[in-house]
Amino acid sequence: MASWEHYSHGADIGVRGFGRSAEEAFEQAAIALTAVVADVSSVRQSERIEIHCDAPDLELLLVSWLNTIIYEMAVRNMLFSSYSVVLSGLSLIGTLVGEAIDPERHQLAVEAKGATVTDLKVECDSAGRWLAQCIVDV
Repeated sequence: MASWEHYSHGADIGVRGFGRSAEEAFEQAAIALTAVVADVSSVRQSERIEIHCDAPDLELLLVSWLNTIIYEMAVRNMLFSSYSVVLSGLSLIGTLVGEAIDPERHQLAVEAKGATVTDLKVECDSAGRWLAQCIVDV
């Protein structure tokens, strides 16, 4: 049931995560974010980073989560291929697992500049499937 996808939006790109819980949908949206930048399967899982985010609502928490990942990618010069999320109310503890960018192995497509509130949604449908989506500025 967990999956992710991209969707078109002008010059930018939408990321969607689906899952059995909000946490799983957030994790899948993060994988979709990484897949905007590079082939996720080329990223080794050699280093773990823990991050914390807070927001006034679940939708803004998704934006904060994705923007924190983008920040960590930029300042650490890393890519991440595995994510773990624990939600407690409107606080998130996340684990990012990846490695330093290797230009010979990682064919970088674009730079993700930031997650936006455009087309922002975090919701659960009647079947219990969670969706977490927004537009990423590239």
